[in-house]
Amino acid sequence: MRRMLLAQKAYAEGALGLNLYCARLLDWQQTARDEAEAKRVELLLELLTPIAKSWPSQWCQEGNSLAIQIHGGYGYTRDFQVEQLWRDQRLNPIHEGTHGIQGLDLLGRKVRMANGAALKALRGEVDKALSKATALGLGPMAASLAAGFDRINETLEILFGQDDLDLTLANASAFLEAFGHAVIAWMWLEQASSATSSLKNADTDTERAFYSGKIAAARWFYTWELPKTGPMLDSLASLDRTSLDMQEDWF
Repeated sequence: MRRMLLAQKAYAEGALGLNLYCARLLDWQQTARDEAEAKRVELLLELLTPIAKSWPSQWCQEGNSLAIQIHGGYGYTRDFQVEQLWRDQRLNPIHEGTHGIQGLDLLGRKVRMANGAALKALRGEVDKALSKATALGLGPMAASLAAGFDRINETLEILFGQDDLDLTLANASAFLEAFGHAVIAWMWLEQASSATSSLKNADTDTERAFYSGKIAAARWFYTWELPKTGPMLDSLASLDRTSLDMQEDWF
């Protein structure tokens, strides 16, 4: 039960963190010191938009599924609201563009936008979070995140290193999921850093519980979710053609 509740917390609060960050980027564009900074923020927001649309709709759907599960046999009855929430949430992965469209947008356009400037802007922000987290004693999580983004860059070199765009984009949805997990891990590292710093000065049990919960959720995400990107990136790097080679009459 605790595992399922913790997973729901990690999905929902990680997704909320990303969308709040994207909202902040909209404000940042308007208050940028100069045109160069405004352009960098714009590129960062463009890169994160497919993730902000798709990751919450996929993984908060899973959170709603777990909410049904914790009710046992009553979960999928109308005695509790969770079944309605699951059905309502199911719209989101096909609304504002399906996962497939968002994956093609991310891999086909966004990661190489402005000669890679968007991806470079993202890594710059991630590196700031890595330094802050390491100074606060969160070095192992920071190292895992750095390795994850390094691996994403290596995979991109392989995907775009051969002259076959169809093959590059054949498994774009898998790239969207792997990249999204890395981005949410970044959001959790930011939250864990803030919680670690704030916990030292917490005055009440309620505050201490809130910050401790954030740290626990971040630890859970880094232990159980971020490692999922490894096998996904392995499969992407293999340049698998199974979906491309599938013939219509084989279905």
